[in-house]
Amino acid sequence: MVRALVLLLAQLAGTSIVSETVETGERRLIDLGTFECRDITRSTVLQRVCYDRSRQDLVVAADGAYDRYCDVTADTVERLLGAPSMGQFFNQNIRRGTAGSRYDCPA
Repeated sequence: MVRALVLLLAQLAGTSIVSETVETGERRLIDLGTFECRDITRSTVLQRVCYDRSRQDLVVAADGAYDRYCDVTADTVERLLGAPSMGQFFNQNIRRGTAGSRYDCPA
């Protein structure tokens, strides 16, 4: 048993760490290496929220598709994560259909 554990740890130590990349609805690839991601289980709209505080970039998996939003303040993300209805907060304050171009990212 101990030998098997030692072998497993040796294999893991030799494995390179690859950061995750997701594709947004605009067909852009986003490397999530600098993002803090949270899987969301209490929302029927949001499945995952990833945020890069230093760049103020938000990547959200909503309704099964990833989208990126730029210049989103940490306060807005905290309010999203703490909202009684995360989907309702997202739809009313962040989603492009209602927020317009407020959080559009440069091309």
